[in-house]
Amino acid sequence: MNVIDKARELGQLIQADERYAEYCKAKEANDKDEDLQKLIGEFQTKRVELNTEMSKDDRSAERLTALDDEIKSLYGTIMSNKNMAAYTEAKNAMEHMLGQINMIITCSANGDDPLTCPSEQSGCSGSCESCGGCH
Repeated sequence: MNVIDKARELGQLIQADERYAEYCKAKEANDKDEDLQKLIGEFQTKRVELNTEMSKDDRSAERLTALDDEIKSLYGTIMSNKNMAAYTEAKNAMEHMLGQINMIITCSANGDDPLTCPSEQSGCSGSCESCGGCH
């Protein structure tokens, strides 16, 4: 078996993980929540309006403040939605798992022992430009 086959096997394991199942379930609930989708649409529209107003030469400070307030209010309402809260939690769990996987793969690619590579970043900024390697 080659490395690509193993990557596909890892993909299957990810999809079999409970965090993936919870993420899919939460995403579907979000997508089906009509009120939430309406709020997200309003939020996107207000962001476009804000960007349009900001790009005007004769932009109105009052209009910018009003749009910013509306965006903040919509964001708060969106984030307090039970489906969005569950989605955010599930998404964070997925991202954490994928970060652990990436950490092991990156350290292994840098020559570290795959069986002892850390799965959590410790003191790592995430930028490899100034890094001497994962240890």
